[in-house]
Amino acid sequence: MHNKFLGTGEHGYNPWRKIKICLSGMHYAIRYDFSVSYKFFLSAVILVISFALRQWVDFLLIMAATGQVLIAEMFNSAIEAVCDFIETKENFKIKVIKDIAAAAAGISILIWMIIIVVEIARLWRLVWGG
Repeated sequence: MHNKFLGTGEHGYNPWRKIKICLSGMHYAIRYDFSVSYKFFLSAVILVISFALRQWVDFLLIMAATGQVLIAEMFNSAIEAVCDFIETKENFKIKVIKDIAAAAAGISILIWMIIIVVEIARLWRLVWGG
């Protein structure tokens, strides 16, 4: 894609190329980053159950929380990779940057976990009446 500020890249917007790049990044994150893959698959299972039971608000809440946690995890992984690429030796400033990124992902995970646990309990009661 063309960067008008830097004057680099190709002219023209290609939405299919953007979608392909997005799917490639998601594939890489799911395949090589366990923190992304288990959240993705656990959420997918719960989403399917919510969809099958026509629990639309639950479905949308789980989908939003999952999207938020996956975005946070992928940004955290990307920040860590860039930091490791820039500085291979131990560096206090890099440590602080990575710790802040991990804290952001941690907050996101906490919110996601609360939603997932509450929704699993609700779905359990709905299906088995207990």
